Amino acid sequence: MALLPGPAEPPGGGVGARTRHVIINVGGCRVRLAWAALARCPLARLERLRSCRGHDELLRVCDDYDVSRDEFFFDRSPCAFRAIVALLRAGKLRLLRGPCALAFRDELAYWGIDEARLERCCLRRLRRREEEAAEARAGPAERTAADSPRGALGPDGRLARGRQRLRDVVDNPHSGLAGKLFACVSVAFVAVTAVGLCLSTMPDIRAEEERGECSRKCRNLFVLETVCVAWFSFEFLLRSLQAESKCAFLRTPLNIIDILAILPFYVSLLVGLAAGGAARAGAGAGAGGNKLLERAGLVLRLLRALRVLYVMRLARHSLGLRSLGLTVRRCAREFGLLLLFLCVAMALFAPLVHLAERELGAHRDFSSVPASYWWAVISMTTVGYGDMVPRSLPGQVVALSSILSGILLMAFPVTSIFHTFSRSYSELKEQQQRAASPVPALREDSTRSASATEDSSQGAEGVGAAGDSTKCEGVRAGPA
Repeated sequence: MALLPGPAEPPGGGVGARTRHVIINVGGCRVRLAWAALARCPLARLERLRSCRGHDELLRVCDDYDVSRDEFFFDRSPCAFRAIVALLRAGKLRLLRGPCALAFRDELAYWGIDEARLERCCLRRLRRREEEAAEARAGPAERTAADSPRGALGPDGRLARGRQRLRDVVDNPHSGLAGKLFACVSVAFVAVTAVGLCLSTMPDIRAEEERGECSRKCRNLFVLETVCVAWFSFEFLLRSLQAESKCAFLRTPLNIIDILAILPFYVSLLVGLAAGGAARAGAGAGAGGNKLLERAGLVLRLLRALRVLYVMRLARHSLGLRSLGLTVRRCAREFGLLLLFLCVAMALFAPLVHLAERELGAHRDFSSVPASYWWAVISMTTVGYGDMVPRSLPGQVVALSSILSGILLMAFPVTSIFHTFSRSYSELKEQQQRAASPVPALREDSTRSASATEDSSQGAEGVGAAGDSTKCEGVRAGPA
């Protein structure tokens, strides 16, 4: 039987044209297809086989072929091709959990399959993985631009190298001894600030502040806070110097937290000086001066409450906290879904418990439906403070229903959030290891070779299972 179809099929289709079958061999995974079925095959590359009229055209479509067995060879991933075979068998294309999503996208482009054929959930997963890969490439791209030969010459190149060294010291504790010392000092100042914040809320110090007095202990706490804020300001200045785009630097969430944590100290100093000057100027004003002092004291207390944001600076040096923030950003839809479930259940159970307790049970705890919303929240989240308790039998039935539904509704999105956190932690850990490795290029090459070896081993297993020409034939398409 000839390999190539010849000039044209006879009109009406002969018996040979209808019964001819070919074998598609992809890395050892062999699929038997009817030759006539290739005319309507969703794989554009296989469809192009029918239009080949010569040896050169055929080798532009496949990698090799066997004339005696009508077998076309393709040196591609057999694991991805098994998922593509499902499109031929059932008309549905799904993204498997094993292969890399980006590699599967390349396989779809090779076989000429539109990504829109993927199921909606799989397509969403592919788009999310593309976004994550783009985020991961952003950092190495900046380093490559800074280390390129073109940027290494001249004063601009020296400035780029200086920024790179400063970036390694400030942002990468694994870059060397300087980076580790900088990270340790920063974490120590955060810990000292947290201790000072706790000590400033002690009753004796609060009493001195309310009386307008300042003892030695209060003065020492102020000096300690001033030193810590000076270090944080110096660290923020260093981070701003190493940033090429100042606008992008200020839009970063961690930098916004730094600004919100540092600014209240300087604003409180200005407010305190302004309040002291106004109090001295209006000492004889009486009630007006007292109101001004009360307002200034309230502003100062509110600004000091923002010092708790210093603790968020630990996210710069904690892989777990960064993973948590990345998970929250990636799972915004899941968190919104969780909030929607909670709101719908609140709107259902709050009126029911109010009706059961107020109307049927004649108890006064549930005075209104808005007051019952609070009970619904703490019951569905299984907190149960005990401030509002249903005592009638109908109310207890409603309470049991709300607790059980709360457990189930909150468990639905948790699985997706957990997998996202696990994936985010693994990605950040790999980035940290690549940044700490002196030869990241060799690491990537070794990873690629390992994956290639795994694919080849899978292909060898597929060949062994294939046997001759009848085994591992996943799809048998009849004649058109």
